[in-house]
This record gives sequence, C-alpha cells and structure tokens, in this order.
Amino acid sequence: MLLIYGSTGYTGRLIVMEALERGLRPTLAGRNAAAVRTQAQSLGLEWRAARIDDPAALDAALADATVVLHCAGPFAHTWRAMSDACLRRRVHYLDITGEIAVFEGLARRDAEARAAGIMLLPGVGFDVVPSDCLAAHLARRLPNASHLALGFRALGGASRGTLTTMVENLGTPGAIRRDGKIEAVPQAWRTRRIDFGDGKLRDATTIPWGDVSTAFHSTGIPNVEVYMSMRRAVRYAAIASRWFGPVLRTRIARRMLTAWVRRGAPGPSEAQRKRGASLLWGEAVAASGERVEARLRGASGYAMTAQTAVHLATKVLAGEAPFGFQTPSRAYGPDVILEVPGVTRTDVTHA
Repeated sequence: MLLIYGSTGYTGRLIVMEALERGLRPTLAGRNAAAVRTQAQSLGLEWRAARIDDPAALDAALADATVVLHCAGPFAHTWRAMSDACLRRRVHYLDITGEIAVFEGLARRDAEARAAGIMLLPGVGFDVVPSDCLAAHLARRLPNASHLALGFRALGGASRGTLTTMVENLGTPGAIRRDGKIEAVPQAWRTRRIDFGDGKLRDATTIPWGDVSTAFHSTGIPNVEVYMSMRRAVRYAAIASRWFGPVLRTRIARRMLTAWVRRGAPGPSEAQRKRGASLLWGEAVAASGERVEARLRGASGYAMTAQTAVHLATKVLAGEAPFGFQTPSRAYGPDVILEVPGVTRTDVTHA
C-alpha cells in the first residue's frame, strides 16, 4: 500500500491525482484530519490522520503501508520523525525534499535502513530525479571526471511550500562540494553563462540545490556546483542577503515573510504548469581537461515532481527497492528519467 503523507498540500494534491491516473489507490494522510477526510472522501480513498510529532499516531498511520511518499515540508522539520517511523514500522521512505541537510541526514541512516530492510530515497521530485540522472549519465560518459556542474532553468512558478522553505533558508550561505566535502560559500557565489538548449546563453548562478549532496553519492565526483538561471534582480537580492542575513534570520522577519507567502496563491495554475518546462544542463570535466556535456528537457517542475514521485513509488510497490540510503540514479539507473513521458536527453557534441 502507498501512503501519501501531506496529501492536502499543493504538490501532494498533484501527486495524488497522478497516482490515480496511473491506476493506484493510495491512502491519504496528514496532520489535519478534517482536510484529509474531505480530500479522501471526494476521491473515494482511505485516509489517516497523524501529527508528525506524535510517534504513536504515525506508527498507526503507517500500519499496512509498503511505502510512504512524504510530501509535508519544510522537510528540515519533518524528515527525522517520518524516517524514524519508517524504520520502526519497516516501511520504505520516499520524499520530495530538495534540502541538502535532509539528504545528508538520511545518508547517515544507511546502516539503520539496511538493518531494517527498507529503502530511504529522498528527493523523488524535480529535485533531484532529473538532475541526479543527468549527473549519473555524465559520469557514465566520463568515468574519470573530477568536476561536475549542473544547471537548470525552471519555467513556471513556485508553490507556498517551496516559498516557505526559501523563507526558512534566507540569510544562510550557499553551498558547493569541494574535494568530496560540502562547503559553505556566499550566496550567489559564482555566475556562468549556460545554453540550456534554446540557443541562448543565459546567466546562471550557484544555489545550494540538493545535488550538492546527492550527485556525490551517485557519481563519486568530488567537486560539484549547481546553477540556476534567475533574473538579474533575484541574483542581486541573493548577493545583498550576504550582508542582511542576520536581519533575515530574525523571527519577526521570517514571520512577516511567511505571512506574505500564505496570502498568495497555493501554486502555479494548471495552465501555468502546462505552459511551463524544465530545462537542465550538465557538464563533467576530467583532470586532463576532457569534457562531456548533456541537456535534459521535461515538464514544468511541479508536473515533473508528480510524474517522477509516482513513477518511483510504483517501482517500490513492485518490489524494486534496494535497501539503505539511495539516490534515484543509484537505485534505478541514469536512464530511469527517460521512462517519464515527455522527457528527452541530448548529448552535446563539440566541434
């Protein structure tokens, strides 16, 4: 049985509908009993209510589950309690996080997961399935690579959950991986020009994206940077946050920004999701200077998250779940992303 926890959130709802389209009948769960009940009854599904900070209730919610697809963020506050419950109940754990600390925290639970006979697979959404598979594909093409750069251009919008996580991280440093270790760097530390496949060179700036953690686990490449194409004003704001970090980290600033987020729309409309697209790019470089490059294109970020999350959950339900901490490409190979409808990958050749 597939249990979707956080099913009433913006992304959770998309995942539920994707699961139904694929013929699954998930059990829905979350902390708000009234909201989950209303959602489940409208779809003819079973439901369970449990607060993330109530171990007994979580254990009861996970009864009879084969896999939990955890969609309730910010995951920095929820991953440990849910993974604890999965370890106790011997239930496979999937989530849609993009937070480096969560990936690293779950990686440290590898031995526990193996002992319990379960898989811990965070990041089964837009972050990090397409980029992780792209990283593994590049490492396959250039096994002796020492440096990896990944970049993306997301056309669409952001949900309240994503914006809330961004508010949580305001004023914190950026991150890269150097010589195998995650290293803090200033926000908007480096900018480079990238062709995402639309024939234009676009400025892209380093961000502390999940692949700073996962790409190393997937490929062993010790130096990793992740770039996002962003508007110039956003980049300047990121640079400014280096100096205004202490103010942005205050409780009152975060409370005000969170209230502003909550007043906005839950996330991109269906029309915006359909118009949007995800453009990804990657480059692996060896110490000798040899270089390989590739691009990947798919649906908008939230649409792709629903696609990849349900696709991987279906594999787990079918018994394809290697034990321990995993990344998408380590568990299912670099080409699993090409099993998702509409996704294409292109190797870039240089004259």
